[in-house]
Amino acid sequence: QAFFCLLLCIPWGSSCPPSCQCTERAGAKAVLCSSQHLEEIPKDIPRDVVFLKLDANSITRIPSNAFRHLSHLEEIDLSRNAIEKIDRAAFKGVAAGLRTLDLSSNRIRSIPKEALLALNAKLRLANNPWHCECALQEVLWEARLDPDSVQDITCHTAPREEYVGKPLLQVLDAGANFCSVRQRTMDVAMFVTMFGWFAMVIVYVICYVRHNREGACKHGGYLRSLPSTQAHAE
Repeated sequence: QAFFCLLLCIPWGSSCPPSCQCTERAGAKAVLCSSQHLEEIPKDIPRDVVFLKLDANSITRIPSNAFRHLSHLEEIDLSRNAIEKIDRAAFKGVAAGLRTLDLSSNRIRSIPKEALLALNAKLRLANNPWHCECALQEVLWEARLDPDSVQDITCHTAPREEYVGKPLLQVLDAGANFCSVRQRTMDVAMFVTMFGWFAMVIVYVICYVRHNREGACKHGGYLRSLPSTQAHAE
């Protein structure tokens, strides 16, 4: 925060999004749009921005390619917004260079794991109404989470009532595995599907055999009804 305060002292000479302040210090350019009642990410952010603060606004969604043109971006602060949805390709184009991404204190219940696992950035995900599920578990194990805030990733909803209100890390340490639940569900669905196909094959074979047997009986009865060759000769 002290760094951003210092950045405020040196204005840019280039264009800046409305309601934002653009500053520069030692060649590092920042766009500061905190507490400006923004409902979406500004479209005219300068391409050479390094630090982007969009905290304390009313942004509800991070769409695909929202920051793709900002190839120099290293830090994004989206905390204290109303974000509910994050698209799979939300951070496409900045994944390699991003060092910090703050999504804390939003309304995020779930997030595509593809949106975060491609990042090398340190993530802050605390104080969101998370639904504890497999994707969130994989993010916790595989992404670079800020260790100071990981305990604040709490299960707002969960498959089992006993997990609600508890930190996700605590739930997982106790032996829960949301991914195994999904795997069992998939296994059951696959078993039911295979059983259904097997039953259809059995029914088809039975009908086929029965049909052929009835056809053979009719053909045999027809042959028996014909006069024999001996009788014809007499």
